[in-house]
Amino acid sequence: MARQACRSLLSRIQTRISSPPQTRSLITGMRRSALKETLLRALRSEISYESSHLPPSPLETHFNSFTIDPRVGERWVSLTRCDDQEEIKIDATMFDGSAPGSRSGDVTEDGSNERLHITLAVEVSKKDSDLDSGGIIMQFLCSAWPDALDVERVYAGPRGIHAIKPYMGPEFKDLDEEVQKAVQDYLEQRGVNDELAAFLHKYAANKDRTEHVRWLQNIESYMKK
Repeated sequence: MARQACRSLLSRIQTRISSPPQTRSLITGMRRSALKETLLRALRSEISYESSHLPPSPLETHFNSFTIDPRVGERWVSLTRCDDQEEIKIDATMFDGSAPGSRSGDVTEDGSNERLHITLAVEVSKKDSDLDSGGIIMQFLCSAWPDALDVERVYAGPRGIHAIKPYMGPEFKDLDEEVQKAVQDYLEQRGVNDELAAFLHKYAANKDRTEHVRWLQNIESYMKK
């Protein structure tokens, strides 16, 4: 019994010795190649599915009087609007939260009953603000829901100066109702309203699909090298 065990051990040692490093390297390379092809097949299958199931549409470049920067590869989108007197800049997140839906219409693409949320940072400045208003700009923090835009905070501060902890004033809902109405009308006149909120929700859903397919394609491109 001991002799048989010794012969088996000697046989394994001789087999390993007789296998040159080139052979072992070739076997390792073949295994890596097989794993790579498996991953590529899975990626291509997922890309094909995502491109055919709710395929993304080309991202819009304009909405009403706003010009849109899709910020490819980021979870943000920027909108700008300029006229002879003012410049408006909006930075909007993609979906960054949700709340329970209150109506049967509040159903997302995955079938869940919830209202998705988008955060907007709106900046309004005068073209000649350095002369007319001491360089002051207006900033608004807003929440965009599928059918409504809510103002959360209002801030007026100097252009180009970013305080570590600026005083943002009270919450918008705590302001006098007349002040709230005046601010809402101010934004409405500049196209920052419920219509914009509804558009951004459709845009974010499309951008999310677009970015997901691009992400898969980037991984596929790397793996093919």
